[in-house]
Amino acid sequence: MNWTTEQANANTRDIDKLPVLEALTLINREDAKVAAAVGAALPDIARAVEMIVAALETGGRLVYVGAGTSGRLGMLDAAECVPTFSASPRLVQGVIAGGAEAMLRSIEGAEDDPAAAADDLRARGVSSADVVCGIAASGRTPYVIGALQFARSIGARSIAIACNRNTPVAALADIAISVDVGPEVIAGSTRLKAGSAQKMILNMLSTASMIGLGKVYDNLMVDVKVTNAKLLTRAIGLVMRLTGLDEAAARRLLRSANNEVKTAVTMQRRDLSYIEAQELLKEAKGRLRQAIGE
Repeated sequence: MNWTTEQANANTRDIDKLPVLEALTLINREDAKVAAAVGAALPDIARAVEMIVAALETGGRLVYVGAGTSGRLGMLDAAECVPTFSASPRLVQGVIAGGAEAMLRSIEGAEDDPAAAADDLRARGVSSADVVCGIAASGRTPYVIGALQFARSIGARSIAIACNRNTPVAALADIAISVDVGPEVIAGSTRLKAGSAQKMILNMLSTASMIGLGKVYDNLMVDVKVTNAKLLTRAIGLVMRLTGLDEAAARRLLRSANNEVKTAVTMQRRDLSYIEAQELLKEAKGRLRQAIGE
């Protein structure tokens, strides 16, 4: 099959002869096509989010699996869920062909071993409660195929993300997100448009899933994990905005709430102790709107 991700792009012929600004203009013009291509897949992305939320609400995990750029993007998205949403590192995980070393150094041959993917998922205790999301720009990476085959064998739900149509990974997944971004600026260099499309899709999957779990109020990051000065400032600002307190009072309240924004807001809005606010949030399944009676 003549895969789109391997084709030469007629729009970028002779890019090596162009002045830098003209070359960048071509790259930018091609990049502008990515969002529309992802937009065409929104119904499938929505179904994937619903699947993920259902799994996470019942104790399951979201496990991204990929090789090379695709694997690194999955690892990145998983890592960022921790500070952004105070998610447990267990909740969203990334698995990359070749292991942690492949994050910093290309280990190209690792992607050709489907059995290694099954071993890696087995080592993490992946079960039927989890969702396995295979990420492969080409849609035919053996490592990702092995992961999806393993997921099917144990009854785990699965998602495939690819930048070609009618791919092997799509045929193995419960939900296939297939995005056609067209040939790359540099033929076969899927870290470009395909990588951008994958990053956008992963952003949507994790963000919408965390919204579904109640980790966002309005459009605010109310489950932010305060791990540095910048995030402490953000958390104080959120408490000020949602309670009407001045900065000094918001800082004191946040400290008494163990730097938990949702707990602090619930304490103030419902006139509760820290323990009482935590219990109310637990009853509301972490959803601040319900906890404060909106």
